[in-house]
Amino acid sequence: MVNVTIGNYYPENSIIHRLDPRVKLFSTFIWILSVFLTNNFFGYFLLLLYLLVVVKVSKIPFGKLLKGLKPILAILLFSVIVNVLLTKGQPLFSWGSFYISKEGVMKGGFLAIRLVYLVLGTSVMTLTTTPNDLADGLEKSLGFLHVIKIPVHEIAMIISLALRFIPILTEEAEKIKKAQKSRGADLDSGNLLKRTKNLIPILIPLFVSAIRRAMDLAAAMEARCYRGGKRTKMKPLKYEKRDYVGYAVNLGMVAAVVGMNYLAASGVWWMIHYKR
Repeated sequence: MVNVTIGNYYPENSIIHRLDPRVKLFSTFIWILSVFLTNNFFGYFLLLLYLLVVVKVSKIPFGKLLKGLKPILAILLFSVIVNVLLTKGQPLFSWGSFYISKEGVMKGGFLAIRLVYLVLGTSVMTLTTTPNDLADGLEKSLGFLHVIKIPVHEIAMIISLALRFIPILTEEAEKIKKAQKSRGADLDSGNLLKRTKNLIPILIPLFVSAIRRAMDLAAAMEARCYRGGKRTKMKPLKYEKRDYVGYAVNLGMVAAVVGMNYLAASGVWWMIHYKR
């Protein structure tokens, strides 16, 4: 649980940290869009290069990002295995009536890459943006929804509080786990069903702690006469030159991904490679 990176802020003095949160929200949206638009390994390689450059510039240890993949390994393996086994197509390996198809391997591989890229991309955003800045950027970006009476400020506040609670509850779960082990609880042995049952002594105190923290937070906000709606900001968001450069870089990445997909789909890439 200590490997959860989404919701944690990694303080550092980098140009990525200093970007306007609206730029980083837009960048994350563009990243997710690019991941789903890409349908070939050349495009995924291009996205990998882009991600490596962003991580290098942000000064975030790459090992810290990779640790964030540990909580989703079970989901990742299950999804890949299901796609590999259930997708029909040209057989690569057969054993009786059972076979693994080339299309299944390709589909499972693309799914694995997409899940990994999505987790890494969103982790970069939360590691370089404080929850307060993220809430301000989200509220400012969705300000146009006030026209149709959508409470943007309240939604941004809820998202900000949820992100704040992720590392707090992760740390609380780790403390509860160590406390249960010190009392002699066996949480790591047995089959999958037994390990699932072993989570009950952790989940029940964790839910109680989460509800207690939420009630304390609500009481503190009421004691300070907090009300939603229009509120002034101590540090209003203002675009600078680096923010416009950030927008341009992200749009350039989307154009490169679309162009790569076009080359792969039209066969131009293979023609060029064959002539060489």
